[in-house]
Amino acid sequence: MRILHTSDWHLGKNLEGFSRMEEQESFLEDFIETVKNKNIDMVIIAGDIYDSPNPPARAEKMFYDTLKKLSADGERITLVIAGNHDNPDRLAAAGPLARDHGIIMIGTPKSTVEIGEYGRNRVVDSGEGFIEIEINGERAVILTVPYPSEKRLNEVLYDSMENEEERLKTYSDRIKMLFDNLSRKYRNDTINIAVSHLFAMGSEEAGSERSVQLGGSLIVDGCCFPGAAQYVALGHIHKPQIVPGTNKRARYAGSPIHYNKKEISFKKKCYIADVKANEECSVEEVELKVYKPIEVWKCESIDDAIKKCEANRDNDCWVYLEIKTDRYIREDEIKLMKSAKKDILEITPIIDGVDDEALDIGSLSDKSFKEIFEDFYMKERNVKPQPEVVEMLLSVLQEEDNEAD
Repeated sequence: MRILHTSDWHLGKNLEGFSRMEEQESFLEDFIETVKNKNIDMVIIAGDIYDSPNPPARAEKMFYDTLKKLSADGERITLVIAGNHDNPDRLAAAGPLARDHGIIMIGTPKSTVEIGEYGRNRVVDSGEGFIEIEINGERAVILTVPYPSEKRLNEVLYDSMENEEERLKTYSDRIKMLFDNLSRKYRNDTINIAVSHLFAMGSEEAGSERSVQLGGSLIVDGCCFPGAAQYVALGHIHKPQIVPGTNKRARYAGSPIHYNKKEISFKKKCYIADVKANEECSVEEVELKVYKPIEVWKCESIDDAIKKCEANRDNDCWVYLEIKTDRYIREDEIKLMKSAKKDILEITPIIDGVDDEALDIGSLSDKSFKEIFEDFYMKERNVKPQPEVVEMLLSVLQEEDNEAD
């Protein structure tokens, strides 16, 4: 069985207020051709289809048009799970209509897929958190764990927790408990897969993800994934990578487009896994195009910046301008730059004589929310916050996150 793993499309996402939907449409057109040319049996989209729980109509149309073309009149299965950006109920609502096209939509870890025909293939068994699919005479058992917030995880695990001690286990331990329970559905004569949307320890964030963890509490260890899974398809992290400690079985496909200037240093990909029952799978990386690059232009002066904008007026790219100067940039100078080069996202003056270290409270992408708050508090008040203040803030944010889910 040939399975293509992708994730984190974030349809409808903006960059500094600029729409990326034209680039997303180009990606989707190429993605459809890749699936067709690579003879894919099943497409797995591991969450964050949209960038918002209430996506624009154009983004929804792009998604459903793509699903219809991927299905090839129901010949191919497409499995979609919700991520932390998606509204799980809204995503799964189209399930009954999508079924005829071989499309399976799963909103939460507690969701159950209806048994029966899905296009030209069939779901032969299912329950909370798993499905068994028959495709071209081969059977695959897939553990399905859409974004498991604390609330959703507790809902699906509560009945299996025998005592208070189990209910007080860490998030990672409870995720392992869930996968251990579900992996009993695996068999030696089936292709055994898992798909989820979460943050695995040791993974390298790209910089444009919305954090799913508070103070590190929602991070899972790589050992939580089922040992019998031949491939684990993950979403959430935007940099394609293998999860450490999983023997190359668990992978993040990453986002298909550079959604942040911190992402431009690495290539975008999706993965194709060739899997047979009771055998180690082989994985092929498919590199994706850059449809409109994000560039950072470092200029030595204001005049240098204006000249660079004029010289590159026909270069189709997003631009962050960083300009060395001994004064602030005038409005007329900014107007000259933007009239010469469209799609300038940000103009940052690097003022001579200003100590950058004095302005920097650290690399935010490398810190937890707790650390960021402590640094900010120290910078503003010149004293560390009391531990009870930090804990109270984290608890309030956790409650809001749970209510939102």
